[in-house]
Amino acid sequence: MNKPLNSLSDADKLPSAGVTRFSGVSRKVIQWGVVSIASLLILVLIAVLTTPRLALLLLLGVALGVTLQHGAFGFTSAYRRFLLRREIPALQAQLLMLALATLLFAPFLSEGEFFGRGLIGAWAPAGLQVAAGAFLFGIGMQLGDGCGSGTLYKAGSGAPRMVITLIAFCGGSFWASLHMGQWQALPSLQTQSLAEPLGYPLAVTLQLSFIGLLALLLRRWGVQPAASPTLRQTFWRRLLTGPWTLPAAALALALLNLATLLTAGHPWTITWGFTLWGAKTALLFGWDPTTAPFWNGAFQQSALQMNLLRDVTSVMDIGVLLGALSAAGLGGRFMPSFHIPLRSLAAAILGGIMMGYGARIAYGCNIGAFFSGVASLSLHGWLWIICALLGSAVGVRWRPRFGLSNR
Repeated sequence: MNKPLNSLSDADKLPSAGVTRFSGVSRKVIQWGVVSIASLLILVLIAVLTTPRLALLLLLGVALGVTLQHGAFGFTSAYRRFLLRREIPALQAQLLMLALATLLFAPFLSEGEFFGRGLIGAWAPAGLQVAAGAFLFGIGMQLGDGCGSGTLYKAGSGAPRMVITLIAFCGGSFWASLHMGQWQALPSLQTQSLAEPLGYPLAVTLQLSFIGLLALLLRRWGVQPAASPTLRQTFWRRLLTGPWTLPAAALALALLNLATLLTAGHPWTITWGFTLWGAKTALLFGWDPTTAPFWNGAFQQSALQMNLLRDVTSVMDIGVLLGALSAAGLGGRFMPSFHIPLRSLAAAILGGIMMGYGARIAYGCNIGAFFSGVASLSLHGWLWIICALLGSAVGVRWRPRFGLSNR
């Protein structure tokens, strides 16, 4: 029996390329050319990747990209709608995702290994540099109109403006890497994980209780917008073409992040890839990495010397791009628009730079610092979201100056 489909994105309510009208709502038409190109690129990458582990990580990235696109699981618009109209469905989904990931991560992180592979959480010191970086990121995400994951999946879905934001993001992230020594000298807490002083059982209980309290406060103070009319279709059609419900996307993201932890040895991250892409580009223009202390570390030097397709984060980022492209084609939502007003272009560049700089000094973005950090019981994840929301409030006020709508 067909069931009504819950719409998750304003874009899904509007007629567009690859979409026909049916009973007052949109019937998706699969764009097989787009899907074929994305599938071919995925197969080529699997063939050239050097290990089965990297191939699996690419596929996990693809699955994350599909989930983000079909679920329209954005952080930027979620915070904007909450700040302007107290709308809470997307924030409730984020809390669900955090609670699930906390429960999933804890048994494995407490053991510290999985089938002989060492596991580390997204742990980082909670200090002034995280606060400053997250605040900058919050402003940038509203100007760029996408966070770390949002920039990737929207760029992959065929939004030229987000490609510009992504390029600026890489530049800002590389720029920040040149100043990491100064930022790391700022005061920070010595304890990084809530599990250090409390142990995992008590730390998980405390964090889940806090997430539950936040959910109750949101439900009491927030607003549930009216549901939009949507197309009736089968479960399998909805699974294939989207859109997905926010709770379903939250569950998928939590499970995929766990799979990333167990496969990569660390949770899902995004912005290290952007930093590396920026540095690789700088090398082409004659930059000398020995002049930057951050790039003198063994890991960073190795990353600069090896092929990008051997870097875990880069492979997964590429997977997210291709997964989003596939999902956009399956949902009939691949519709690039090259009309970008000058002020909007300026906002994309400025927002990308601010996000890149902020994410690097804050040890990650909404994924690496917030989602994966909180799931790892890292205190810096909670500091990150508080400061990012404050920055978002500033960014929302700046948006009209760049011709960006807050509607």
